[in-house]
Amino acid sequence: MIRLRPCAGSAEYPELVRIWRSAVDATHHFLADADRDEIEGALAGAYFPQVTLTVAEFDGRPAGFAGTAGADLAMLFVDAPHRGRGVGGALLEHAITEQGVRTVDVNEQNEQAVAFYAGKGFVVAGRSERDGEGRPYPLLHLALDAGARS
Repeated sequence: MIRLRPCAGSAEYPELVRIWRSAVDATHHFLADADRDEIEGALAGAYFPQVTLTVAEFDGRPAGFAGTAGADLAMLFVDAPHRGRGVGGALLEHAITEQGVRTVDVNEQNEQAVAFYAGKGFVVAGRSERDGEGRPYPLLHLALDAGARS
């Protein structure tokens, strides 16, 4: 059973970083080791405090999380052993219906994530050659297709 709840605060950040690493190792094969390590090192101090974090528990243990900022889904990661079990879908549906999310940026090279968001009604609204930190990882800027949700 999946249960969603607010993040318990900075004491929970190490577990969320572990989930992030598990998810990235499973899906972000294009990411250079140095870039992955740099991002991982900035999660708790720089990225998590800027978003509203929702944690998904599966059988009482954290299995994924989403971070939102206004209408933007800034992050959504699912622990590798829990992929394909509805955790990501539950987090995304909550972000859309309860937090008003309408946009998300996704690494173009993460084909699984691109397909996941397309299947949930998101369409490409733009593209950037580099990620938000200027690294050489193209981003697709996705927006929720209002017609797909009616």
